[in-house]
Amino acid sequence: MAKEIIRTEGAPQAIGTYSQAVKVGDTVYLSGQIGLDPATMQMVDGIEAQVHRVFTNLKAVAEAAGGSLNDVVKLNVFLTDLSHFALVNTIMAEYFSTPYPARAAVGVASLPRNALVEADGVLVV
Repeated sequence: MAKEIIRTEGAPQAIGTYSQAVKVGDTVYLSGQIGLDPATMQMVDGIEAQVHRVFTNLKAVAEAAGGSLNDVVKLNVFLTDLSHFALVNTIMAEYFSTPYPARAAVGVASLPRNALVEADGVLVV
């Protein structure tokens, strides 16, 4: 199957050697998103704003691929401080509806641009 590169101005442009997403058949692989504002390419301030921005960025890429966050089947969340896990759950419920995707939450030492949170995922459209 051919792969299709997904790109949108609604999410930050890649800051490395990757695509925002790659679609193969009905499966879309979303690259990790951090709390970068796509208009300024600057990190938003604070954990709450970053979590919202991450999900807003993922939503934009999912939509550019012809889907939505409701099509996400697997989500990976990376946090530099796992004490923010409950906050991520609360904010995630604003962007996703039941049944929720499979998910992992992983504590990490650091993230690009000193982000506090990053998430990537897989959706089926």
